[in-house]
Amino acid sequence: MKKKIKILFATPEASPFIATGGLGEVAGSLPKALMKKYSDEMDVRIILPLYEGISSRDGFEYIGNTYVQLAWRQQYCGIYKKVENNLIYYFIDNEYYFKRSECYGHFDDGERFAFFSKAVLTILPIIDFIPHIIHANDWQTALIPVYLATKYFTNKDYWDIKSIITVHNMEYQGNFDLSIVEDVFDLSNKEKDLIEYKGAANLLKAAFEVSHIISTVSKSYSEEILNDYFAHGLASIIQKNSSKLKGILNGIDTLVYNPETDDALFKQYNYDSLHNKTYNKTNLQCLTGLSENADIPIIAVISRLVSHKGMDLIIEGMEEILKEKVQFIVLGRGDRKYELYFKSLQEAYRDKVAVRIDFNNDLARKIYGGSDFFLMPSISEPCGISQMIASRYGSVPIVHEVGGLKDSIKDSSFGSGNGFTFNEKSSKALVNTIRRGLKVYENKDDWSKLVKEVMRKDFSWENSSEKYRDMYLNLIN
Repeated sequence: MKKKIKILFATPEASPFIATGGLGEVAGSLPKALMKKYSDEMDVRIILPLYEGISSRDGFEYIGNTYVQLAWRQQYCGIYKKVENNLIYYFIDNEYYFKRSECYGHFDDGERFAFFSKAVLTILPIIDFIPHIIHANDWQTALIPVYLATKYFTNKDYWDIKSIITVHNMEYQGNFDLSIVEDVFDLSNKEKDLIEYKGAANLLKAAFEVSHIISTVSKSYSEEILNDYFAHGLASIIQKNSSKLKGILNGIDTLVYNPETDDALFKQYNYDSLHNKTYNKTNLQCLTGLSENADIPIIAVISRLVSHKGMDLIIEGMEEILKEKVQFIVLGRGDRKYELYFKSLQEAYRDKVAVRIDFNNDLARKIYGGSDFFLMPSISEPCGISQMIASRYGSVPIVHEVGGLKDSIKDSSFGSGNGFTFNEKSSKALVNTIRRGLKVYENKDDWSKLVKEVMRKDFSWENSSEKYRDMYLNLIN
């Protein structure tokens, strides 16, 4: 019998248990896709913290506990296991670190995730799973390959473990004061050089230096981060380690995001029943207080309201956008200045603009299902999955050609394509692209053909999971 490759996917979050953004979605769907397609070749398991926010503990099995040595601390580490969708999940329990209302944003996040990273390596003999590959994700797990290369360097049971670090957003690198390296991160003075960068401790930098592979969530982003603008100061380290760099576009779980089965919709539909999408549209207009008119195109934004998501481009172009016969829906939370702007816009254009300052999954599904266009003008976008979800629901993406947006959406103005794109980082380019889309919308036959084309685009993990499989095999072989 062929020996399976054992992979431990270490992540600070994973759906369906807890997800605050794209990482949680990917961590929940990529391993599932790999096990569905390649379970005869690999054994993929997931490990994450047992947060207070994981409210349902049904089916959780207590494996045991141990203590994790983190510098001078001896911290309790409980281990739980849950089997779901043919996947084994492990959960690290420590109430002091993880019984909190939010996953991130605490004063001691560095210590919390140093503990988690050390715990992952500590418990491997207890769960009887010494992987061939540990696949770490973002700065919260960046210390796993670092500890593997330092603290566990002399442990022969760990010698053959390879490490991968996937960066989902270079903006968040795990930067801390250099003075805490020994006391909090349990690294000696001689290991300070590994973690030090520009006078601070930088966890991603350290992981990049010691990991066998550095991966990103789209091919274009892997090329962009060789430039300091996208690398947020780490370009020199990435350039130094560029031979390790891989870029694989994310997918989405097409069973979770499926307008044929989505209970959040007013009426379910597919590309052969687009009249039911129109039903969703008029009900969305009614729900959000917009004028009920199926002929008026709805442009939707579902996003964190922050600068790098292109909010300034939208604001600069809004006066021109609202000159058109359109309605505009915004759902999201973020920087206060953007929240206040969109609220004031709603007050000024009650019949044309609806704004909800919230993260609301149910309403998001209704907006995907009822909108005609999905606007995503990000200045930087490592991958993005919202444009993929929107496509699945027949909301035609309008995107800025960066990162994963460039890799996933091709302009349809000049033949085949699955959306509308612009290259120049300007509100003028954004407005002109919206107008190109509105021109197509005016011709109902052309529009219907485009929506069907957009909905047929395959954003499942089928292709991407094969690329991950090849990456794992090449690393082992």
